[in-house]
Amino acid sequence: MPKRRITVLGSTGSIGTQGLEVIEKHNDKFEVVGLSAGKNFELLAEQIRKFNPQKVSVTDDKTAESLKQNLGSTKTEIIVGENASAEIAQLGSEVVLNSITGAAGLPATMSALKAGSKLALANKESLVIGGKLVLDIAAKDQIIPVDSEHSALAQCLRGENKSQIKKLILTASGGPFRGKSKSELEKVTLEETLKHPTWAMGQVVTINSATLMNKGLEVIEAHLLFGIDFKDIEVVVHPQSIVHSMVEFVDGSTIAQASPPNMKVPIALAFSWPDRLENISPAIDWTKSSNWNFEQVDEEVFSALNVARKAGQVAGSAPAVMNAANEECVASFIERKLSFLSIVEIVNKVLEKHISSGQFISNSDLTIDKLFAADKQARVDTKQLISEVSK
Repeated sequence: MPKRRITVLGSTGSIGTQGLEVIEKHNDKFEVVGLSAGKNFELLAEQIRKFNPQKVSVTDDKTAESLKQNLGSTKTEIIVGENASAEIAQLGSEVVLNSITGAAGLPATMSALKAGSKLALANKESLVIGGKLVLDIAAKDQIIPVDSEHSALAQCLRGENKSQIKKLILTASGGPFRGKSKSELEKVTLEETLKHPTWAMGQVVTINSATLMNKGLEVIEAHLLFGIDFKDIEVVVHPQSIVHSMVEFVDGSTIAQASPPNMKVPIALAFSWPDRLENISPAIDWTKSSNWNFEQVDEEVFSALNVARKAGQVAGSAPAVMNAANEECVASFIERKLSFLSIVEIVNKVLEKHISSGQFISNSDLTIDKLFAADKQARVDTKQLISEVSK
């Protein structure tokens, strides 16, 4: 059997590096043909030496020059530009792992799907904001989710009839502030926010997990991937992060997918789908006593879930506006210009303004250009609100 050709977008980030570790361990089954990265040229140079891809992309000329100097002579072609990753996504790989952070991953998602590659989707934002535009160009089973929750749901739903599903249950760790009151969250610091109890992730995803905006994005993603109504998608807190998600069926039975918290399992499954690879992660030791807890989300404290449901139900340009506002707020929080609670408050204000104004674009009128215009305007509106709050 020929090796499966893989392209990794966001190769120097957490998901990208773990994906390359899976490929290296199973180099008899996979080969890397393309990589894209941001500014970490030193790690990218190491990856190029190890995997010899045909092409790589970086976002700017300075990084490209540093990469060339680090590499010396190389047969790998280096492409430069903000959307160069979209070009890398068109290499014709069997699988494209998109682990770019945020809205910037949308052009690459569209390119990979148009090229006919399987899309191993770790960049949930591109599906959430692209919505109908992404689904309209995706063939059946062309998108394989890499988020641990959606990979779990896909595994639970194998061979099941959609009419038999009662609800999807997404699990959330609860983040570093599980059980906290709103008043306790008023003064939390960036350092406290970045101390995730279970997962080691990048700053943006970790902050989104603390606000539960990440889970809000995942609710929209689940709706789009599996075609289940928002009223039938539930979120529960599960601090141990062992059960990654569940499906409840009409007869009262529930199927859950469980494994120790390790992103290599969903990454490897996306690479080899529908098959499984051996020895990806240690399994649960069922001989050891352990407790699994499940509890309701306090949506008054963590209102991001309600904000995301509202954006998802309105659809059209609303999810893109919500995501753009959130990206700007998170960036300001990292720069210590905004308080933790202000993140979701401002996101909601920007979303409400967009929905109630003449700027909203429905699914039927949505185009990629209109989507990017809405994203751009949302960032302008958000920065204005941030400047008012931080004075």
